[in-house]
Amino acid sequence: MCGEGQLVDVHSHVSPDFYVDAARSAGHRTPDAMPGWPQWTAAEHLEMMRRNGIARSVVSISSPGVHFGDDTAAAELAVQVNDYMSELHAEHPTDFDFFAALPLPDVDASIAESSRTATLPGRVGLGIETNAHGMYLGATALDPLWTVLDAEQAVVFVHPTSPPGFDPTVLGAPAPFVEFLFDTARSVIDLVRAGVPQRFPRIRFIVGHCGGVLPALMSRVELFAGAGLLPSSGELDWDTLWFDLAGAPLPDQVPALVSRFGTSRLLYGSDFCFTPEPAVTGLLKMLDAGWPIAEQPWRPLVAANAARLFEHSRPVDR
Repeated sequence: MCGEGQLVDVHSHVSPDFYVDAARSAGHRTPDAMPGWPQWTAAEHLEMMRRNGIARSVVSISSPGVHFGDDTAAAELAVQVNDYMSELHAEHPTDFDFFAALPLPDVDASIAESSRTATLPGRVGLGIETNAHGMYLGATALDPLWTVLDAEQAVVFVHPTSPPGFDPTVLGAPAPFVEFLFDTARSVIDLVRAGVPQRFPRIRFIVGHCGGVLPALMSRVELFAGAGLLPSSGELDWDTLWFDLAGAPLPDQVPALVSRFGTSRLLYGSDFCFTPEPAVTGLLKMLDAGWPIAEQPWRPLVAANAARLFEHSRPVDR
């Protein structure tokens, strides 16, 4: 996917005008209660990458995804978004790949779009939200989709979104402030409790933002499961999950994450364009200065991990 030691950004976003217009028309004028939609162009994205030493970005659509309440409109928007990202790759084949958007919670349409995009140039996986209008990742309704993605040995990037019933007035803050971190943990716990990683072991799930608050909750989930207090919980298999470093990974999240998962599935993520470039640069400097594992410098580590993760992805033009 990239040369040895080059930084691959697995958590970065496009926000083309047609998508923002569709979201606004559906009522998402302030996504997840953020002040507004970020400005984005491919040229600005490429300049950000150049200035920050990022060799390749795997782009995706951020929250709230492509499903705004109407199944037909969501399927059409997914096609438009995915074709756009494939065209972006065609224009900049050494700079951009993409995770295809799926119109969940419409499972049939999502299977169809996954199949349609499987051979689109630049597609190296799928991008989904932590929940789709209240459907979390352990829902049995998703098993037909997981079956298809398992056969494909797909990479699935899980991005946070607002939980059902989110009210920004409760804490006076947008969902990315803390709710994204909790919904990430909620969704991954549901995924693992349902045995999805065990039943579909060839899917490689990337969890955003260091797993959110997941590392702090795992021992509690294991305690409840071991005491028989969680109905229908089998063996809790966390060990196949991958994690990106988007957000504020130091000084707290990385040590907690590494203590439970090690370093072999850590990846880099900038969260651009929702994270503006000055913050991207600042977070990179923080990682460079404060990485806590001296014997494993973070840049070559995450570059090697990304190369291994995407080794078997199937963009048709490479």
